Amino acid sequence: MLQLKHISKSYTVGDTVTKAQNDVSVAFRQKEFVAILGPSGSGKTTMLNIIGGLDRYDSGDLLIKGKSTKNFKDSDWDAYRNNSVGFIFQSYNLITHLSILENVEMGMTLSGVSTSVKRQKATDALIRVGLKDQIHKQPNQLSGGQMQRVAIARAIANDPEILLADEPTGALDSETSLEIMDLIRDLSHDRLVIMVTHNPDLAKQYADRIIRFADGQIQADSAPYEEQQTDADFSLTKTKMSYWTALKLSFTNIKTKKGRTFLTIFASSIGIIGVAVVLALSNGFQKQVNQTQSETLSTMPVTVAPVNTDTNAIRSNENASSDAKGHQVRAEKSNLERAQHTNKLNQNYLNYLKKMPKKDASNIAISYGTGMNLIRKVNGKYQQVTFSNADPNNAASSAGLMFSGGSSSNTASGVYPVNRDGKQSFLRTYYRLLDGKYPTKATDIVLVADKHNAININGLRNLGVNVKDGQTLKYQDLVGMKIKMVANDDYYRKLPTGSFLPARDYSAMANKSATRTLTVSGIIRVKSNNSDGILPSGVAYSANLTQTALSMNRNSKIAKAQKGQRRNVTTGQSMNGATRSAMLTSLGASTTPTNIQIYPTSFKKKDQVLAYLKAYNKGKPKSDQVRYTDLASTISAMTGGVMDAITDVLVALAGISLITSMIMIAIITYTSVLERTKEIGVLKALGARKKDITRVFDAETFILGFGAGIFGILIAYLLTFPINSLLLNITGLSGVAVLNPIQAVVLIIISTILTLMGGHIPARMAAKKDAAIALRAE
Repeated sequence: MLQLKHISKSYTVGDTVTKAQNDVSVAFRQKEFVAILGPSGSGKTTMLNIIGGLDRYDSGDLLIKGKSTKNFKDSDWDAYRNNSVGFIFQSYNLITHLSILENVEMGMTLSGVSTSVKRQKATDALIRVGLKDQIHKQPNQLSGGQMQRVAIARAIANDPEILLADEPTGALDSETSLEIMDLIRDLSHDRLVIMVTHNPDLAKQYADRIIRFADGQIQADSAPYEEQQTDADFSLTKTKMSYWTALKLSFTNIKTKKGRTFLTIFASSIGIIGVAVVLALSNGFQKQVNQTQSETLSTMPVTVAPVNTDTNAIRSNENASSDAKGHQVRAEKSNLERAQHTNKLNQNYLNYLKKMPKKDASNIAISYGTGMNLIRKVNGKYQQVTFSNADPNNAASSAGLMFSGGSSSNTASGVYPVNRDGKQSFLRTYYRLLDGKYPTKATDIVLVADKHNAININGLRNLGVNVKDGQTLKYQDLVGMKIKMVANDDYYRKLPTGSFLPARDYSAMANKSATRTLTVSGIIRVKSNNSDGILPSGVAYSANLTQTALSMNRNSKIAKAQKGQRRNVTTGQSMNGATRSAMLTSLGASTTPTNIQIYPTSFKKKDQVLAYLKAYNKGKPKSDQVRYTDLASTISAMTGGVMDAITDVLVALAGISLITSMIMIAIITYTSVLERTKEIGVLKALGARKKDITRVFDAETFILGFGAGIFGILIAYLLTFPINSLLLNITGLSGVAVLNPIQAVVLIIISTILTLMGGHIPARMAAKKDAAIALRAE
């Protein structure tokens, strides 16, 4: 069954070498009760540990059923202890944070035995040792004799072939000692039992064979045995502790130290609390910054105009200028003129803009300066109206020459963009609906009120509304108002002289087939308290309406006539180049956009929009390039990245405490290793592998790290309430601190990983502990 051949084992302490085993050879029968007697330090326990695989021999060989163990790996010794050997220790060595049933099950847990099977075997073992009524108790609820019976039950539960007992009655009274010896003798009837004892009387009374040991050698053997085996019929089943088992072991241990565990979790969570609060504040302030940036972009889009002024060029021209020498002056263009660039806004460029990724700029407003011939029925009669500050009685004005489509404070009309998918997202995002509905068609127009619910009086008067300064109007009196947009061919009549004048039969115009009906669909007001918005108080219409007007008038008779004339076809007056160009645009004879406004979806996307616009100019001569104006760039430079930088700094500072927590966890885990050294020895005696021991302590740090993460996030979340209340009183901003759930989960993961990293080194140290030395720890 078991044979030692010329086993030698020495210990070196300083310059002293002690031979604990000095060429020991002995064989054991498959079923017998062997007692080993000898004085302290004679090598009895060392031989027992070598037989049990807790200690390694220096030379010789240990044969198990004829199989040599010379080439055994650590995992083979672990499996051997788990499958073939059961240990009964003098000091019981029960794991105090486990119940006695769980203690007995531990060996089978390491073997991977199913829960139901190991529960039954453990129960049977406890019943066999006489503890049927104590099964569900904790070790600290038992007497010494009862704890020794639990140790015996644990040793036999996995049905080992070898039972090793080291002074099993050394800590018991005489009566209890006899009970334990009776139990051990009964167990020897179906297995090999080897017992180390100092008590010769007990050995003579119970043992079948007595071996006397001294100075590392066998002095006498009452029943020597020579084993003859030729076939190695010995096999091992590898042990395996699951992660779940390691977690349960660690959790039950942590429960016995509730106070320390809470303080550990609290201390470890401080870093998480700090980072979480910083991120929560960052989220809120970043939201405010994003809102401000978004509002800025809504009022200062990237603009492309027929003539662009490069402010950088102005500064470079100023720096490049030099004084004329002597009594001389120099004639030259102004810096403003030099900085002006004429853009060729042809169809090729417009097609290029249409291909811009919608995720970068969902809104692009392309406006045309064609005039709108507008009439409206007031008190039963049609009269001329306009969308600008123009004088309705001025013919040039009615032709649209005064229309600008801008957003300056002197205009009573503005143009808003339409989503490139055709939906109206711009107004819904930045303007609140006071009454009616948001526009859905090109022919829908809206009235824009300022933050005080006031509408520009000129805008209302231009629409034919008879109103006095300071007068209040009901929403229903304005919403639903109808306005007719008349085509040039129906609005102008050609005189025999070849000139054109507006017709006066507005009723006839209103009923022409080409006439479009515009409707005031609603009244809107800017949402932001920090911005007046891009649309001035008054009338607002979509860029699509200007395109509709262009389509109506592009091929009109007056437009064609004006193309071939240097004089104004309505007044007969001569015009310079700029005036003629404006006249052609107003009549719809020019298809060049008067304004292109590109609204990036965010400040970060603005850079991609600018890059896309720059790409168009690459490789083109200067005259063919299209320049743009980016009014929001200065704000972008001031605000862009500032919040991110502040957040990174604060997170880094708070993150230092996370590193401190990791170091603290390492210290606590190391302390736990020292406290549980004997438990490590017991687990190894039961067959636990190094990786199993590592898993037990890794599982403990995992629980602490995960618990610290959860606790830290909970505290950080609760802190957002007083923080928000304080910020509301100080800044007037509500709901600033907002903890992002994704960030919370990430912080819990980080907490867990850092604590695992901090505790892994002590866990590896625990795994490398010598089993025999660990069992002797106090």
